[in-house]
Amino acid sequence: YGIESTLVDGLDLDQWQRAMRPNTRTCFLESPTNPTLDVLDIGAIAQIAHAGGARLVVDNVFATPIWQSPLQLGADVVVYSATKHIDGQGRCLGGVVLSTQAFIEEHIQTYLRQTGPSLSPFNAWVLLKGLETLSIRVEKQTANAAAIADALAGHPKVPRLVYPGRADHPQAETVKKQMGAGSTLVGFEVKGGKAEAFRFLNALRLVKISNNLGDAKSLVTHPATTTHQRLKPEARAELGISEGFIRLSAGLEHKDDLIEDLVAALEKV
Repeated sequence: YGIESTLVDGLDLDQWQRAMRPNTRTCFLESPTNPTLDVLDIGAIAQIAHAGGARLVVDNVFATPIWQSPLQLGADVVVYSATKHIDGQGRCLGGVVLSTQAFIEEHIQTYLRQTGPSLSPFNAWVLLKGLETLSIRVEKQTANAAAIADALAGHPKVPRLVYPGRADHPQAETVKKQMGAGSTLVGFEVKGGKAEAFRFLNALRLVKISNNLGDAKSLVTHPATTTHQRLKPEARAELGISEGFIRLSAGLEHKDDLIEDLVAALEKV
């Protein structure tokens, strides 16, 4: 569509500032990021965007509306893949765009009506029913994710683990400032690269392999060969996505069963 874009390291506020141009209209970020769970300072980035006359759009899927409220932090628009936590049972596809009524009427409503990407009535009903249990599901999933992170941290076959709810997270202070709790997602590296990561994945019995997340079932994926497989190896390495990196989405199963399954699979590595 002839729209120019500039990529920045989201954690580096100076890069955001330098990237702003007189014609910049929109800044976009995801926090926590997929799949490495970096946490960006939404309030600080919003100030940079607004000072340059731009809007800030935040993808809030990993934090969910339960643990993070970007609009209150200064964002202008929030987007969700409603297929994730809002549905929470892998039943349908959908998305959500949240902003002021004026923004929706001026920029979204006509586009949806004239181009057709609006939800079907049935999918909308399923997602609305999912919202009724969103908070209790996310709270349980987050508790499970925290327990898994604590259980795997320091494991001899897990040289790296990232979870926003832990004190050793690289942006722990930002997490405290803008998130109510960690996340339902855990990222960790399996020692031995791709071959051992696959051995680990194939040894799992309770946790399922899927690119989805936020589901009632616990799910794992190998980003280097799925969600981020189109990136060149050097680009993945720059993002911290190694060949052994795993993204885990905690479900609603009992935490002891999940930990037992994960630890048993690590023994196969």
